[in-house]
Amino acid sequence: MADASSPSLSSSSSSSDSEISDSELDLYEQKYLHMLKTTNPRIKNPDGTLRCPFCAGKKKQGFIYKDLLQHATGIGASSARAPKLRATHLAFARFLQTELSDAAGPSAHLPPPKPPRRSDDDRFAWPWTGILVNVPISEESRVELERRLAGFSPVSMLPLRNVSDQENESSMGSVVVEFSKSWSGLKDAMAFENQMNASRFGKRDWEENGDRKEGFYGWIARGDDYESESRVGEYLRAHTELRTIPDVAKEESRNSGKLVAILSDEIEAKNENLRNLECKYNEIAMARQRVMEDKDKIHQAYNEEMRNMQRIARETARRIFEENVKLRLELDSKRKEVDLRCKQLDKFEAKSDGEKNILEDEKQKTAMENSSLELASMEQKKAEEDVMKLAEDHKKEKEAALAKILQLEKQIDQKQQLELEIEQLKGRLRVMKHLAEEEDLDLQERVDALNQKLEDEKECLENLNGALVSKERESNFELQEARKELITGLDDLLNGRTVIGIKRMGELDEKPFQVACKKRYSADDADTKAAELCSAWQEELKQPSWQPYKIVDVDGVKKV
Repeated sequence: MADASSPSLSSSSSSSDSEISDSELDLYEQKYLHMLKTTNPRIKNPDGTLRCPFCAGKKKQGFIYKDLLQHATGIGASSARAPKLRATHLAFARFLQTELSDAAGPSAHLPPPKPPRRSDDDRFAWPWTGILVNVPISEESRVELERRLAGFSPVSMLPLRNVSDQENESSMGSVVVEFSKSWSGLKDAMAFENQMNASRFGKRDWEENGDRKEGFYGWIARGDDYESESRVGEYLRAHTELRTIPDVAKEESRNSGKLVAILSDEIEAKNENLRNLECKYNEIAMARQRVMEDKDKIHQAYNEEMRNMQRIARETARRIFEENVKLRLELDSKRKEVDLRCKQLDKFEAKSDGEKNILEDEKQKTAMENSSLELASMEQKKAEEDVMKLAEDHKKEKEAALAKILQLEKQIDQKQQLELEIEQLKGRLRVMKHLAEEEDLDLQERVDALNQKLEDEKECLENLNGALVSKERESNFELQEARKELITGLDDLLNGRTVIGIKRMGELDEKPFQVACKKRYSADDADTKAAELCSAWQEELKQPSWQPYKIVDVDGVKKV
């Protein structure tokens, strides 16, 4: 029974759809009747009068039972009112008759107004089904029915002949029209019934017209149709079941809850798989980062080694050039000393014929020494040219090695890029395999093709990796060989070609003087005279202005 402290339904009714059509009137009437039965609205006032829960803003809020019932049925039957307002008051009138009939009291002797629907209107044949009666069973009639019912989206239409007219091909019969099981199917069925009622070919018209029946009549199959003994009733009992709208709503809620639970489990599984894929992706990214760091370290170590080799080569070349300059300065000094000695020997030639022979010998020795110095100078120049050539060859080999290293780095980058693409393809493949349970055969073919492509790319990557490793080993071997060859060449250059014999200039050999004095003096005086002559010549050589040779012009050519 309704309580005086219960909340009003005006707010809940205003939160529904703003407007409804006439074809949905019965559907919303059932909805609001169910709402009145379940929400326990405020109907009784403290003074014992009754109030309308859908007219909370009106001035008059106190009615007796008879006046309130007349108020509800009057608004529900008025076609000038809004369909939504009519549906709420029709539902309230049925609620008063079924739930608050004891509030009428003993003074209510007048019969209640006729309800707009039968007492079993809340039971429907489910799946939603419509009934057409007085229909000619023929092909032309079937085509006409399909055309007229196309706007209501029926699922199927089944003609049923009357039992007494089974052998008559043009007899009259019934047609069972099946609609979809969803709420849109109920909406189409209600629109079908409302149109038949509006054109006066509804169920009530079928029952009231008696024998004067022309055309076919239609309505929604309800409880009385389901329980009838006609062929339509037998078909409905065999293929449908009786349900109320709240029963259908509850079953749909249960199915929706199960579907939500299933979808939640699938979403959780997919999220878990996504988290696993993210972990694998992070592992691959960290591995790639480590590979890149190792590559940078190797590259830095190689650059450091190349800088050390270049520094050593520059220091070696600088040291060789400094030694060459020093040797060139020494050669120039020795050449000047030889020239000075030649001039001194020219002066001694005029003093003594015997000394002339000695001077000739000295001249020959000096010429030989000059020749040796010239040869040494030529050898030094040749050594410098070899050093320059070796440095140029080293530079070319270094550039070739750098080019090979750059090429190897590019190939390594390509290899790493291919590895990353392969990991991404593997990730995509795992995702596609996970989703393949809900896809068709075409997706399986795409997964197979992707597997084949991945295997081909893996084989190409292995071949490329082998080639890169082989090239890297060859390049390292060539670099080591070039380094050894450069070190060996520099050692030969420094240890072999720069060893030039040097004799101290300005000191005379006493042996030629002894030989000459033995020829001219006795054996006793020869050694003494040789020592005197050697000392005299030694003193003359110390004087820069002394010229031992006399230079004369012969036909424009200077000769000693």
